[in-house]
Amino acid sequence: MSPATVSCPTCGRELEWAAAPFRPFCSERCRLIDLGAWLTERHSIPAESAVSEDPQPPGPPAKPPRP
Repeated sequence: MSPATVSCPTCGRELEWAAAPFRPFCSERCRLIDLGAWLTERHSIPAESAVSEDPQPPGPPAKPPRP
């Protein structure tokens, strides 16, 4: 059985998965480049908008009518 090989997500270099100490990266340099991209928000995970779909803005509750 041949060892599994993967591509480094930063530079694309082929590496053997089991022997790579910085997996899935080929080196500490590539790992730090990827970390920097997350910290500067070049990489991000899309999220739903925090804006409410309700057209009424939240506010104090309405006063009941006087009898």
